[in-house]
Amino acid sequence: MKSKCIALLRGINVGGHKKVPMADLKKMMTDLGFENIKTLLNSGNVVFSTSEKNIKILENRIAEALEETFDFPVPVLVRKATDFQKLIKNNPFGNIEIHKDIRLYVTFLKSPAKNTHFEIPWLSEDRSYQIIDFSGSEIISVLDVSEKKTTDAMKILEDNFGKELTTRNWNTLIKLEKHL
Repeated sequence: MKSKCIALLRGINVGGHKKVPMADLKKMMTDLGFENIKTLLNSGNVVFSTSEKNIKILENRIAEALEETFDFPVPVLVRKATDFQKLIKNNPFGNIEIHKDIRLYVTFLKSPAKNTHFEIPWLSEDRSYQIIDFSGSEIISVLDVSEKKTTDAMKILEDNFGKELTTRNWNTLIKLEKHL
């Protein structure tokens, strides 16, 4: 029986670097034997159906094919559609007051982490970035761009959780969930 999954690719099509055209990505996924393939945006979000149940095998297979196809490594994180839908349904941002300067993010970890090295909720010194929840596999964070136009959020995350992670805006995840 086939199940739906989501592949999240890290660091593609950013600033003209590591270009991965979505049509080529979709063809590559088809060539790997996946079905019902849909891509969303240009940032590497792929919904697909597969009979493979092992997430690590899926991640490795897709990552190897990406490097072979595009000639550079692309970190890949895969989530089962059911886990993804549960995250959306539970809306971890339900208590956040949203205005034009608030950005909501979910960071997905490739491997679960045991601890965060800091207490949750956590607030940056400049008060522009806060981590409001941590499940072990996902980091839920909020950025207030009215406080500071740029932040070291990614550096904070990488310093504490490593580089095997990828972050998506909550609005992107809501759109992605509609493709499941």
